[in-house]
Parts: sequence; structure tokens; C-alpha cells
Amino acid sequence: MTFAKKALILSAAGALTAGVAVPVIAQSNSINGAGASFPAPAYQRWAVEFARETKRQVNYQSVGSGAGVRQFHAGSVDFGATDEELSASKGEFTKGVTAQRGALQIPMMGGTVTPAYNNPGCKNLKLTQRQLADIFLGKIRTWDQLKCGRGPINVVHRSDGSGTTYVFTNSLSCFSPEWKSRVGAAKAVKWPVGVGGKGNEGVAGLIQNTPGSIGYLNQAFVKGRITPAALQNRAGRFVLANDVTGAAALNGIKLDARLGGEDCNPAGANAFPIASFTWVLAYQRGNGDKVGTIRQFLNWGLSPKGQAIAKQLDYVPLTGAVLARARAEVAKIGR
Repeated sequence: MTFAKKALILSAAGALTAGVAVPVIAQSNSINGAGASFPAPAYQRWAVEFARETKRQVNYQSVGSGAGVRQFHAGSVDFGATDEELSASKGEFTKGVTAQRGALQIPMMGGTVTPAYNNPGCKNLKLTQRQLADIFLGKIRTWDQLKCGRGPINVVHRSDGSGTTYVFTNSLSCFSPEWKSRVGAAKAVKWPVGVGGKGNEGVAGLIQNTPGSIGYLNQAFVKGRITPAALQNRAGRFVLANDVTGAAALNGIKLDARLGGEDCNPAGANAFPIASFTWVLAYQRGNGDKVGTIRQFLNWGLSPKGQAIAKQLDYVPLTGAVLARARAEVAKIGR
């Protein structure tokens, strides 16, 4: 089964689940995207609402940032998605087909990556930055050491190449010199301890079904038996991940000319310490008769309605200058 056919089937299944009939649409009105699982709930919800309003189809595959970037460079999708900004110094803006077509990096929303756990015996867990790093280093092995419940800690992490992992490990590298020297920051790392799940969905499933477990998730995946932990920020306050603390963190991140930017431990009394933008990767040229659908969908996502949906799903909507710059970048997408 081809990627396009598989994507169409999956998208149609999601839309029917939501009670939306999926029309048969010409190829020029149907586009395929793939990448980060972090923003997938928002992109897939946008696709359903966008199809209802425009009769145009967007099929998004949640395969992880690493796979999404590879497919974008290979030219096998109409757009990619990543939670780790592309690196000009590594040639990521001119790799593969992007050398001819050009690569645009467009922030679509922000989000937090929060430690999250399943332990009914531990209420209102508060972690220092050092404690969080030590859990994933395997130095803190029991809930007793955290003075919150009893029994062994079962660590859960991503098994695939992931922008969420990059955001998380980048912050751990700021929190702990030992983490930085032993493990470092990357989409995929050699984890000192724990078991892996594919995508935010896989990690959430493992935490949900494993009492005594702790992992890291985009805030939108924290539900059911999964509880977020409060994390000490740079100002010394213990804060939970939400749209207010996420916005406080993202407002301090300066974006460069390519609209990339990060801060591994943002300042601010209310800032949640692990936060990031998430980006769509689009081709500047070579989009042919799909250019209208691509631009329309991305502008729809950046509209007040699209950003309101993102907020409903526990993401941090874009505002002000960042939002204006994102829309200006969409306007650069050409035929």
C-alpha cells in the first residue's frame, strides 16, 4: 500500500470517528504531511475541520520528527513537521530535494514537554531539575527516594527519533552537567535506563498501563491515569505545564531569520522550564497545483479558529510578532 493510500485511509477513519463524511477529492485538493507526534492531535483536528469547511483533504501521519524530516528531504510528502528546528550549519535547509525546492520553517504553535507519571500513592509530585535528570540517569530508582509513595520507578522514554526527545534532553543537559556529558541532547539518545514507546502515543500508553511509571509527554497527552509533575523552574518555583506557564516560557525565546529558536531553561517566574515551538516544513518551490491547498491549510491553522483549537488541546497558541512572521512565511510558498 502506498503512503498516500495509507494516509488517506487513516485520515478518513479519523474523520469518520469524528462524525465527518470524507468526500472523494481530486489529487490537487489533497495533500500529505508527516512528522512530529507532539502536535499531531492539533494537526489531525485541523484536518477534519478544514475538510468540513473547504472540501479539501489533509492527511497527516504521526511518525516522529526524525522520520518526518527524512521524508521532507526525500520529497515524499507535501509538508513535514518537526519539534527540533532545522540546522543551517548541518546543511538541513539544502539537503536532498530541498537543495532545488527550498525549505521554509514555519512555527505553528508552542507546547510543553512535561514529566508525567502513574502512581496512585504519589499525589502532587514536585521535582527539582536535578531530580528529574537523576531519574532518567537511573540514580533515583524508587518513589521512596522522592518521598512520594513507595516501590520502584519504571522509567519510560521514546524509542523513535523524536523532536520531543530533543526538547526534553536539551533541557536535561541544562539541568545536569552529568546528563550533558554522559547522554547529551538529540532526537535519539542512548538511554541509561527505562523502556521505550513509539511516539507520544506509545509513551502515554506505557505510562497509562504501568503503575509506578514516569516518562515525558507533550501536555496534550496527559490524561486518564497519567498525572503531570510540577517542575522547578529557573526562578526556583514549582510550576505545572499549562498554556499560561508555556506562554511565559515561549515569550522569552528569540526566533532567528529562519524562524528557529530554543531555550533549554527559560527565565521568568511563571515559565515552565521545558517548552518549545513546533514547526511545519514546506517547500518554497515545486508545489505545482497543490500550492493553493498547502497555503490555505497552513493559513487556516494560523487563523484565530485554528489557534483556538490548539489551545483547547493544551497547546500554546501563537500571538503577536511570532504569528505575523509565521503567516509571512506561508506567503512565500510558491508553485
